[in-house]
Amino acid sequence: MSTQTLYDKIWERHKVKTLPNGQDQLFVGLHLIHEATSPQAFEMLREAELEVERPDLTHATVDHIVPTDEQSRPFEDEAAESMMAELETNTQQANIEFSDPESGDQGIVHVVGPEQGLTQPGMTIVCGDSHTSTHGAFGALAFGIGTSQVRDVFASQTIAMEKQRVRKIAVSGELDDGVEAKDVILSIIRRLGTDGGVGYVYEYAGETIENLDMEGRMSICNMSIEGGARAGYVNPDETTFEWLAATDRFETDSDRFDELREYWESIRSDPDATYDDVVEVDAGELEPMVTWGTTPSQCVGVTEPIPAPEDLPAGRRETAVEAQAHTGVTPGETMEGREIDVAFLGSCTNARLRDLQRAADIVEGRQVHDDVRGLVVPGSHRVKAAAEERGFDELFTNAGFEWRNPGCSMCTGMNADKLEDDDVSISSSNRNFVGRQGSKDASTILANPQMVVAAAVTGTVIDVRELKEEVAV
Repeated sequence: MSTQTLYDKIWERHKVKTLPNGQDQLFVGLHLIHEATSPQAFEMLREAELEVERPDLTHATVDHIVPTDEQSRPFEDEAAESMMAELETNTQQANIEFSDPESGDQGIVHVVGPEQGLTQPGMTIVCGDSHTSTHGAFGALAFGIGTSQVRDVFASQTIAMEKQRVRKIAVSGELDDGVEAKDVILSIIRRLGTDGGVGYVYEYAGETIENLDMEGRMSICNMSIEGGARAGYVNPDETTFEWLAATDRFETDSDRFDELREYWESIRSDPDATYDDVVEVDAGELEPMVTWGTTPSQCVGVTEPIPAPEDLPAGRRETAVEAQAHTGVTPGETMEGREIDVAFLGSCTNARLRDLQRAADIVEGRQVHDDVRGLVVPGSHRVKAAAEERGFDELFTNAGFEWRNPGCSMCTGMNADKLEDDDVSISSSNRNFVGRQGSKDASTILANPQMVVAAAVTGTVIDVRELKEEVAV
């Protein structure tokens, strides 16, 4: 009887050979590229007088540097325009499909792949971006890679990797109202640490994961890398198949869908699969999470006290002292009531339609606080169009938010959307490192979308469940 995990099965099916250094050479089923990490790889390819081996298995979009206020060409930022022009030239010359802004398909690479049906179960997927782990939500093995590896995939459609151990994270229980997938993954990272997943891939399982929509699963897999894991995945099921059936790749090709579904079901982890480690999480005990420091692991439930550094494990104390000095929080207090300057709803973690829907439900009938700048940045043009069909653009704009075009926006600080000076931001993104959002003096509080907009309308970090109770009353 087979005792293999999904990771084992996909690895074996894509393994070309074992290399002399002990690494395995894997065939890559989908290579996603964008403007930030591909230019150097294309140049290295030209220097070696090589061509892109499989343009049909490569897809491009622009997201990191693209402006979200005005996307007409040329871009105001010369560096951004240069990178955009280079991506256009490179994709045209290599005959690579490109979701550019004018196509109506542009967006964050980890939003574009799933919504177009490019991302599928059983695939190996790589991209020059650390949050490629997002695609594991579909039962794929998805890895972020460096620029030299991007070159290697261009040239050979393969990549050399070492096989990892597999940790099963079984999440059970019902999430409280106002608690989301984002809170599940933040709690996991707090428990295991930012380096707890080193040497592992994470398999997310259990009734809580099974009950999540695809957007929630993507949020969890997206932040696997923040816990040190090489990748994260969820076994494909009916929820996965329903999403895929409605995408471009299969909406008009049901026969192909039926053929692939048999394969997709076969690569699920076996009931008696062997794992290197198992961690159990009770989702029923969770509340909305907020970060107090400068890593995703430095977080608490919104009503929990901020820990004193001396109460943390020895390996986390020094960084906690530095983080608390930077953010100005006080041990023993909660994050409730902390004033914010900017509220950012966006990023590859939480900028899909259902993220915007949940946030819109909180915002309806309320106004952004006078001292807060609120930005809503849909994850793609398709998400933006679907949201506008539902009137979300008017709802957010009338409430005082800026309704933007798709892009990484304030998540990365590589475009015009940045924090200034010592701004305090609450963000639905995935990283809160010093300087991540543009200013080394600023600080970032990570939270779920509902918590982000709740802070925007009150001016402070607040338990969103309190606002929900107001509506109920």
